[in-house]
Amino acid sequence: MASSEIAVYEHESRRALGTLLALLAILLVGIVLSLAVGRYYIPVRDIGKAFLGGEVSDKIAQVLFVVRLPRVLAAVLIGGAMSLSGAAYQGMFKNPLVSPDILGSSAGAGFGAAVGILLSFSVAGVKTSSFVCGILAVSLTWFISQRFGKGSDNLFLLILGGIIVSNLFQSLISLVKYAADPTDKLPAITFWLMGSLSKATMQDVKIMLVPFAVCTGILIFCSGQLNILALGDEEAKTLGVNTVLLQGFVIVTATVLTAFSVSFCGMIGWVGLVVPHLARMMIGPNFKYLIPASALLGSSYLLIMDGFCRSGS
Repeated sequence: MASSEIAVYEHESRRALGTLLALLAILLVGIVLSLAVGRYYIPVRDIGKAFLGGEVSDKIAQVLFVVRLPRVLAAVLIGGAMSLSGAAYQGMFKNPLVSPDILGSSAGAGFGAAVGILLSFSVAGVKTSSFVCGILAVSLTWFISQRFGKGSDNLFLLILGGIIVSNLFQSLISLVKYAADPTDKLPAITFWLMGSLSKATMQDVKIMLVPFAVCTGILIFCSGQLNILALGDEEAKTLGVNTVLLQGFVIVTATVLTAFSVSFCGMIGWVGLVVPHLARMMIGPNFKYLIPASALLGSSYLLIMDGFCRSGS
């Protein structure tokens, strides 16, 4: 590699790291502001006191730790998860219009939650049903692609299967809504499908933290191979990349992230489709930096949007 190329590479690396640090700073500021701002304003100094073990009023402690902190952390995790899924899918399919629900996970998770509400499951039961059905939907999509696809047709069949499965589960959701009691179950199903972080708890955050960390680590580990995959399947295979295994890793991690997100907060659109594009414009197409940038930007985006919703409600 020529010295000029090394200089350009080092410059791009420093620029990308600087952008990542800026995005991290924006996220941290957003977290503090989200904890402070709302119908009941909490001064930043009181937030610092509460987290450092100082004395604050019971009202501040209740609003901060029971109401706002779980919702803020849920927004950070879910926004990051949806953006990560979108960035990974867009890289795998080499298509900028791909979103995390391309393989039917969101529709499947929505159907699972609707069934759980219809059958009067507990809150945990609804979330479990949603997650299982989200995984089931993607498994069905994978089965269709493997059963009918061959070679280079696999990705095409995967997308086509995802469209079929997604529409199937959307139809099943409509059927469940038709069968639901219009004065009790139907409003609950409709509200859940709209997506909201208002029911988030610290238990939800703790449950989601582990799969988020593991899946993020896997995607960062695979970022170099995703860069090679962008050259095309044949070129990637020539360079020693196991494309089938890589696609499997991406599908599993993105599906787990999406299914967990939808099962805990309902269907939240745009984040997984738009945010990866914004991150790519800011930091470039290198997945080594694009993956963490998408997570940070997605977390900040959903945090800000949720802050507007809380302040305006």
